[in-house]
Amino acid sequence: MDLDFNDRYGVRSSKAWITPAIAFAIIGGGWLIWAGLQHANPEIRSELISFNVSAEREISIRYTIDRTDPNQVVICTLTASDMDKNVVGQIDDTIAAGAAHSEQTTAIPARSAPVSAAIARCRAK
Repeated sequence: MDLDFNDRYGVRSSKAWITPAIAFAIIGGGWLIWAGLQHANPEIRSELISFNVSAEREISIRYTIDRTDPNQVVICTLTASDMDKNVVGQIDDTIAAGAAHSEQTTAIPARSAPVSAAIARCRAK
């Protein structure tokens, strides 16, 4: 007769973790796919093309806007930064309804010498 210590001391092999792990994997995987698809196709997408210091206290920024609804008015917040990365200028640029793809060139006035420009965010009006 074989001696089995698990039977003798009442130790059972537990596989109770398998069912919750499978349920978590299915729910988590489904959420991950949904979140990836939602954020991969935003309603408004902006892309910085270039910026150019046009005056001692002004910088011009060139950027594109892609929107899923061409009838939507978009407001983009543009910032100018100095050498220490402090924001020295900020404006809201309004893009009127029109084409789904739009290219803008906008001047940002600054309180001191700017060295770079960025698109802080774009949102629907």
